[in-house]
Amino acid sequence: MTITAITNARVFDGERVLQERTVVVQDTRIAAVGGPVPAGAQVVDADGGTLLPGLFDAHVHTGEPALALALRFGVTTELEMQGINTEPNRAHITDNDAVADVRSAGFGITPPGGHPSELIPEGFTFGGGQGAPQRRPSTMPVMPFSSTPQEAVDFVPQLVASGSDYIKFMVDDGSVEGHPGLPMLDQATLNAGVAEAKRHGMLTVAHTLTVDATRMAIEAGIDGLAHLFMDQPHTDEIIDLVAASGAFVIPCVVLDASMMGITGHALAQDPRVSSRLDRAWLDTLNSSYNGYPQGRLQDVLDSVKALHDASVDILAGTDVSLPETFLGGMAHGASLHHELQYLVQAGLSPLQALRAATHTPAHRFGLDDRGRIAAGLRADLLLVDGDPTTTISDTLNTRAVWRRGTRLTAA
Repeated sequence: MTITAITNARVFDGERVLQERTVVVQDTRIAAVGGPVPAGAQVVDADGGTLLPGLFDAHVHTGEPALALALRFGVTTELEMQGINTEPNRAHITDNDAVADVRSAGFGITPPGGHPSELIPEGFTFGGGQGAPQRRPSTMPVMPFSSTPQEAVDFVPQLVASGSDYIKFMVDDGSVEGHPGLPMLDQATLNAGVAEAKRHGMLTVAHTLTVDATRMAIEAGIDGLAHLFMDQPHTDEIIDLVAASGAFVIPCVVLDASMMGITGHALAQDPRVSSRLDRAWLDTLNSSYNGYPQGRLQDVLDSVKALHDASVDILAGTDVSLPETFLGGMAHGASLHHELQYLVQAGLSPLQALRAATHTPAHRFGLDDRGRIAAGLRADLLLVDGDPTTTISDTLNTRAVWRRGTRLTAA
C-alpha cells in the first residue's frame, strides 16, 4: 500500500476552491480530502501551488506517444473523436500510468468520400517521434460509410460491438476546410443514425463547423457538438436552439483559429511548452490549417460567451492530431492549455474554464470516477505553481502529475 499526502495546496476540486489544503492518495485512489496526514505517508509539500483534477482534452485524435505527451502537460484523459482507441484496442493503455487514459468514438459516420478524407494528402505516410501511431490494433476499426438512413442504422450496432464509447456523425460539406462540395450526411440519414445510437444507449456527438450543420445536428437530437460553428456570427436563434436542446459544445477554438490561418507561434515560444516538445511538434504548432482565412476569431469567441451565458455546457477540447504541418496550430497537451486561455479570452472566468476541462467533460461523458478531487475517485491530479483559478496561464506551471496515484517521472 502506497500513501501520499499532498499538503499546503490550494485545492480546486473540479467545481470550486476548497478550504481544505491536504489531499491523501492511497494507491490509485483519493483516500481523503482534508484531515490529518497519515502516519508513514510520503509528503508532497505543495506550498505556493494549486492542486487540480487531471485535465481532459475532449476532442483529439491520438496514439500512445501522443498520450504520453499529453500526460506531461497534466492532461490525464483524452477523448478521441476519430481513431482506433476503442475498448479492445486500448487494453495495454488502460493500466499504463506513463500515458493519458483515452476513450474513443472509433470512426465517425460519414458518406464515402466525405469528411475527413479531404484532410490527408495523397500518398501520406505516418512519421515518427512523439506523434507516431501506436501498434497495429487488435480489432480493426469499423468504417461506417453511410449514404442512406438504413446504412447509418446498420452501422451503429457494429460500432457498439467493436467498442466505440460514443457515436460520432460527420456533418460537413468541406466548405470550411477549403474543399466545398464534399459528400455530406443528409438530414434523414443523420436523424436515423442518431435515433439508432440512442436506442442502443449511446452518447452521440456531431462534427459541425457551420451554423447550418449545427441546426441539422440539433434537429436530429444530438447530445453534443464536437465543434463550434465558425462560418458566421451567432444569432439569438441559434444560441437558443442549442441551449434548449441540452447539448454540450466543445468549441475547439484553437482549431477554429488554425483554420483562419492563426498559428500557435506564441504558445510555441513559451519555454514551458517548447521545453516539452520535439522539433516535429514545434513545427506543427508554428503552422496552421489555413483553410478558412475569411473567418473572424472574435466571432467565435463571442459565440462561446453567448453559449455559456445561455447555460450551455462548454467542454475544453482542441482537435489536435498528428505532428504534421498541414494539421498545424496544435500539439497534444500544450494546446489544451491554449484552449483554456481562449475560453477566458472569450469571457469565461478562470474557474469556469477549469470546470470545462475537469468536472464538466467527466460528467457529460459518463466518466464519473474522475474530473473531481473527492474521496474514492481516481487519483488523476495536476499540481501547478501559482493560482490558475485567477490566472489561467498558471496551468502551464507544472510541478507534478499523477495518473491513478502514480507520479509521472521526468522524461
